[in-house]
Amino acid sequence: MPDSLDNLLRATLAQFHSDTGTVHRLDEPAQLLHLVAHVGLPAHLIEVVQTIPVGKGIAGETAAKNRPVTICNLQTDTSGVARPAAKQTGVGGAICVPIRQAGKLLGTFGIGTVREHEYSAAEINALQEIANSAAAQLG
Repeated sequence: MPDSLDNLLRATLAQFHSDTGTVHRLDEPAQLLHLVAHVGLPAHLIEVVQTIPVGKGIAGETAAKNRPVTICNLQTDTSGVARPAAKQTGVGGAICVPIRQAGKLLGTFGIGTVREHEYSAAEINALQEIANSAAAQLG
């Protein structure tokens, strides 16, 4: 995992008082997201989120729609967006935003907290700015 992405993810988790985080790089031709940085994931889930098809799960839905996806409480969510394994993280509130550079989708940046949390527009915008700052490391 690149040190700079790892450091950015850790700083973001501290800023948002969150427990887990992932950064995925988009492989556009294959329509897959590949894990490039993570913090706080249980070991058995790292393999599960290593590769995510676009359109599947929170990160995949973020990439497919090219917009933020938020879930107030992953443990009780019934929207069908989160994959069943996501509940094994113990995460309550989760948010994932696209990483873009010059309008082009490069990947996704997601964080989660063990508590239930509804992300505000200001928090979503702040995370989007952080994610876009990571674009140079994915491009």
